Amino acid sequence: MSALQPAPTTPEVCDFTVFGGSGDLALRKLLPALYLRDREGHLPADTRIIGVTRTDLDDDGYRALVADALGRHVDAARLDDASVARTLARVHHVRLDVLEDDDWHHLHGLLKDRARHDDAVRVFYLAVAPGLFGPICERLDQIDAADANARVVMEKPVGQDLASARAVNDAVGSVFEESQIFRIDHYLGKESVQNLLVTRFANTFLEPLWNSRWVDHVQITVAEALGVGERGGYYDHSGALRDMVQNHLLQLLCLVAMEPPTYIDAETVRDEKLKVLQALRPMAPADVDRDTVRGRYTAGLVDGAPAPSYAEELGHDDSSTETFVALRAEVQNWRWAGVPFYLRTGKRMDRRASEIVVVFKEPPHVMFPHSEGATTPNRLHIQVQPDEGMRLHLTAKEPGPGGYRLRPVSLDLSYATAFDQASPDAYERLLMDVMKGNPTLFMRRDEVEAAWTWIEPILTRWATAPDRPKRYAAGTSGPTAAATLIERDGRIWQESDQ
Repeated sequence: MSALQPAPTTPEVCDFTVFGGSGDLALRKLLPALYLRDREGHLPADTRIIGVTRTDLDDDGYRALVADALGRHVDAARLDDASVARTLARVHHVRLDVLEDDDWHHLHGLLKDRARHDDAVRVFYLAVAPGLFGPICERLDQIDAADANARVVMEKPVGQDLASARAVNDAVGSVFEESQIFRIDHYLGKESVQNLLVTRFANTFLEPLWNSRWVDHVQITVAEALGVGERGGYYDHSGALRDMVQNHLLQLLCLVAMEPPTYIDAETVRDEKLKVLQALRPMAPADVDRDTVRGRYTAGLVDGAPAPSYAEELGHDDSSTETFVALRAEVQNWRWAGVPFYLRTGKRMDRRASEIVVVFKEPPHVMFPHSEGATTPNRLHIQVQPDEGMRLHLTAKEPGPGGYRLRPVSLDLSYATAFDQASPDAYERLLMDVMKGNPTLFMRRDEVEAAWTWIEPILTRWATAPDRPKRYAAGTSGPTAAATLIERDGRIWQESDQ
């Protein structure tokens, strides 16, 4: 057992460098997150934000780009002139083609051109294609920027399959120690996801029920109302299984199914998540055919407005890429033997929602034979987004004389109303954890590769199977085959309003 590590602390000096600094992720998520933490006084006072792009901008030009992004992606109530000016004063720009050797001296010079540069924590955020992770790290090493104070953040997906994931990990790992590598999954930074750990391990009433004796099944849903939009080129080489299941959904499954660690610490939590991934029942080709569904959206209506098909957004109809996945998984260990985990995710669905539903078994004996209404299985409904919270569904007696009238009720916990403060965005929390050097909410190399090991047989079977993704209209809950997948086990998908 590892010793309890001291609590991570915020450094005094930090250079936060974003490769891909003019891309969608940087402008929509990363820079707004840094601004909001700066507004709250959480960034080190001596912090610089360096955007690395191939665009021909000077510092002022890049600051104008960042200011525009803040205006578009930060709530107006949280924008104030003094905070914006303070953040923009931290911003610098380096024009650099990462595959060329000529311009790296500009970044080297900027990193060294500061007081206390030997003490600075340097964060390098790789908001670029995974194929560039290795070359960037090699050049950071060549300019002497990959020292013990450096940290590198890798966006998902890490590779396209197990072999490419190992190649990326080898390339980055040849420069940085594992303790310096932060593989980010922004779902793990969401308040409700972290609260799942607290709910499970800081409250004793759930633990005796959290096993195959009392849990009937678990559902994990990540539904998006948006389509692929301008990401069609990337998405068509990825698909929902790589883009969402291999990372987001499997990480949520791990947090539901993991054993209690000795304490909540970076390595103990990740050790337990790894055990879950290693316990997933492997899928043979026949299992893939029976227990997975892939779909692709056609034209339809989303929120009453016409929505184009995937083929229309992509510009052609010869793709076999899936935009929807539903599957049935099992965790083969003592706690969860026989309990199915149903996962589904899709684009252009009827709602935007990410949720975990733990469905408990029905009472073993009917004690109210002459009652009106019926008992329903208890459910713990954890809402990850958009409205973070938790609901416990129970059966209660409706008030009044004349016998038992049973009806379902729920105990609700809404973070928006229970706590007198707004939940920070996931990236706000995770970027601060990187600065502090706290890897608890980031994926370790063995986790990533264990997830690919389980996913790869599905990819292989789909690549050779004669059938194409099932069609579903935009604005619906997915193909009918997804409903059949769970209904053949005598269960139904639980929706937010049920």
